[in-house]
Amino acid sequence: MERVAVIGGGSWGTALAIHLAGLGHRVVLWVYEAELAERMKSTRENDVYLPGFRLPDGLEVTGRLDQAVPGARLMLTVMPSHVCRTVARDMVPLVASGQLVVSATKGIEEGSLRRMSQVLEEELGQRIGPGAVAVISGPSFSRETAAGEPTAVVAASVSEETARRVQRCLSGSRFRLYTTTDVVGVELGGAVKNVIAIAAGVVQGIGLGHNTTAALITRGLVEMERLSLALGAQPGTLAGLSGLGDLVLTCTGHLSRNRSLGVELGQGRSLEQALEGKVTVAEGLRTTRSVLQLAAARGVEMPITSEMDGVLHHGADPAAAIARLMERRLKPEME
Repeated sequence: MERVAVIGGGSWGTALAIHLAGLGHRVVLWVYEAELAERMKSTRENDVYLPGFRLPDGLEVTGRLDQAVPGARLMLTVMPSHVCRTVARDMVPLVASGQLVVSATKGIEEGSLRRMSQVLEEELGQRIGPGAVAVISGPSFSRETAAGEPTAVVAASVSEETARRVQRCLSGSRFRLYTTTDVVGVELGGAVKNVIAIAAGVVQGIGLGHNTTAALITRGLVEMERLSLALGAQPGTLAGLSGLGDLVLTCTGHLSRNRSLGVELGQGRSLEQALEGKVTVAEGLRTTRSVLQLAAARGVEMPITSEMDGVLHHGADPAAAIARLMERRLKPEME
């Protein structure tokens, strides 16, 4: 059993904290919003991000990083991608050699185009030492994980021993981890699938059916593979849990925030209307531009991503975007 800090009290962070406490670990959950942290201490529920799930009695909640990070053998960072670097910098004076940092955030940093593990290594690497950063990713809705429904994900690190340590710490009878050293493939699969999921939501929102959704998922996987391989991923990773598995879940599951955003856009709502009142983050919204920039730098063609960028950021009509994908140049499937 380990002392584990979960950094980020959104739906996924709370679900992981519930799971880890259920395994018997000594878990402390850091929540950014001070008022929410205090309320969670008394009500034993995250009524904003994961309502309906009681926090185990042994799970500690805090609004202070200095009460969460020191002494934790493993730290799961589950903050939104756009604040990952800021929170990591706040953690710098609190971390020490021997601690592991595991990113459970799916996204690409805007501007730098860094993956989350790269952000953590840049900010914390000198303090925690080489090979101490890992990532987890895979098909895992927060509510189903918190409910204890069987779930399988991947732990990735350049250090095989680090990946195995994460595997041992997080695995349970209803939460199974596999390991890999392909950090690039695992992280890019988790990031790009959110963009494709928005497109899948658009398909549903404009009233198209299963034929279209299946085609979109398949061609979306091609885009994920193209970019990942161009950036050094291993060929088989995108066919696994962090690629195809997560893609199918996010494109078809009604709990997907990215798919839900696409549905509203497909139904004719503006981006501002679709985001109004939302407390959770659809990572694909921010990731789309970053993915396109990565693709352009490597000369990788990503038509679905390009069309979603038009819909999200340039006012393109969703139905016209899908039509343009169908009208592209005819070519062999494996070109």
